[in-house]
Amino acid sequence: MTTTDTAADYSTLWLDVPEGVQTISMTRDFASAPDRVFRAHVDPELFVRWCGPDTITNTIREWNPTTGGNWSYLAHDDNGEYGFFGSFHEVRENERIVQTFTFEGFPDAVNLETMTLTDLGDGRTRLHSTAVFDSVESRDGMVASGMEHGVVEGYNKLDRLLTEG
Repeated sequence: MTTTDTAADYSTLWLDVPEGVQTISMTRDFASAPDRVFRAHVDPELFVRWCGPDTITNTIREWNPTTGGNWSYLAHDDNGEYGFFGSFHEVRENERIVQTFTFEGFPDAVNLETMTLTDLGDGRTRLHSTAVFDSVESRDGMVASGMEHGVVEGYNKLDRLLTEG
């Protein structure tokens, strides 16, 4: 397990990347209620403001965050443009999102992500996410791509967004 500490109060990312297994699990606490964390994941205007590393800006192509819906966005940085897409398999308000995730650069490497939100009381939420990849190699490629850095910076931006109200 990798633990990454950052500057904000609730900002420890617990990252579990077990050797030889096709999964990545992440846990992160937020100083905000589950409905606000959930909304930041399903509202496209909020999502583009926090998703990914600081060097990325996002543009939504499609966004239908309902059970059976789909999503697609472009991430832009100084090196180019990167496309991502998937399907929402289950969207349970303020509790759970199950979706596929595909990077257009590796279209055969689809993963299934399950995110749950747990109300910790006192306006705090624990986000837990597990991604199951089609192979250990795909999972390891995602880790090697700098995923952890992007997740940490993205969640730090989400912290700031949530405190804005």
